[in-house]
Parts: sequence; C-alpha cells; structure tokens
Amino acid sequence: MGADTEPGTILAAYRLGIFPMPISPRRPLLWWSPGLRGVLPLSGLRVTRSMRQSSRRYELRVDSAFDQVIAGCAAPDRPGAWIDARMLNAYRRLHRLGWAHSVEAWRDGVLAGGLYGISIGGLFAGESMFHHQTDASKVALLGLVRLLDDGRNRLIDTQWQTPHLASLGVSEVSRGEYLALLAEVLRTPDVDFERLASGMRTPGGEGTVAEDPAGR
Repeated sequence: MGADTEPGTILAAYRLGIFPMPISPRRPLLWWSPGLRGVLPLSGLRVTRSMRQSSRRYELRVDSAFDQVIAGCAAPDRPGAWIDARMLNAYRRLHRLGWAHSVEAWRDGVLAGGLYGISIGGLFAGESMFHHQTDASKVALLGLVRLLDDGRNRLIDTQWQTPHLASLGVSEVSRGEYLALLAEVLRTPDVDFERLASGMRTPGGEGTVAEDPAGR
C-alpha cells in the first residue's frame, strides 16, 4: 500500500511480478501479486471462426491513439471501473517514455476498441481493454499476439483470469510459476514498438492475426 506512480517505481514493480491497482481514488494505491496469475502464452490464444470473421472488419494500428484507448478503458460507467486520475497520468507518462503501448481496432476511421499495457523484454503486461463495436477488443488482442509472435520467448500477463479471458485461452498459474516465467521472458529483447507503430496500417484480416486452424 502506498508508494508513488513514478515510471521507475512502476517498472520496478512489474519486474518483480507486482502491479498497481487502486480500489478508490481517495485511498492509498494498492500493489498486487496474486496467488493465482492470469497468463496468455502466445500459442494459447483461442481464435474462433466468428472472431476471425470479425477481424476482417477492422484495421489494426499501434500507438496511434493511446490517450483515447486508456480513456475508453477508464470510462466511469464501465462495470468495475478502477482506472483513476493517478493511473491515467502514470501510464500516459510511461507511453511518452516508450514503455506503455496500445493496440487499436479501427473501422471507417473510428476507434472501435483497443487495449493497452506495459512492454518489458518479453513481457506484455496487459492492463485493460475496451470496445465500442462488436469484437473490437478481441481483434486488438489478436493483433497483439500476432505482433509479439516473433519466435522469441514472450508472454502476455492478464493479471487475473476472468470467465471472458478464460474463453480466449487465458490460464492461471501459481505465483511461483509466474515468477519463474517472468524471469525467463525478461531476458528476451524488447519489442520494437516504434517500428511497428510506423509500419502497421493493415486490415485486421487473415494475414494480420493469429488464427485457430480448426476454426473453432
């Protein structure tokens, strides 16, 4: 409980398997290391036929609208909204420093959904996602997996496993297992998000996302 939201503090926490999450804007910031951690290995993503079809309707972009994405995730009318002004300011600063990134699903020039998180070595710590149109956040997750899938040891940390995330392939590991995985992926070179941001303006179709070959 407590501490600050300086970039160095937050990044050091992630490297130790800890993440910040407030329970009230009026209370001290809480830091979490769950006994059971939600993780998504890149090979574990479940892509159904309907999701694959939805992906063709969207254009994927990287870091083109980070502030809009985090604002969408922080909308106060969302169930379980937890992103307060401290978190908004902290992660916007981390984005400007090159640590926080967004993957976005666009349709007809409109931001339809997306996700954001922190990238350190082979770890992508997913913080939140949102959508205004059907399956837009799922398509953003498909895009993220595709971007990270470069043959190196990488992992998406979802912090918790919810029923929705479980349906996408997120599983639970113990704290000890997670820390062992974390130590491995932190040795992986960073993802070059700057290059991806400048080069990725492609339709979110079959060629740009990982797919379930069985079409389930």
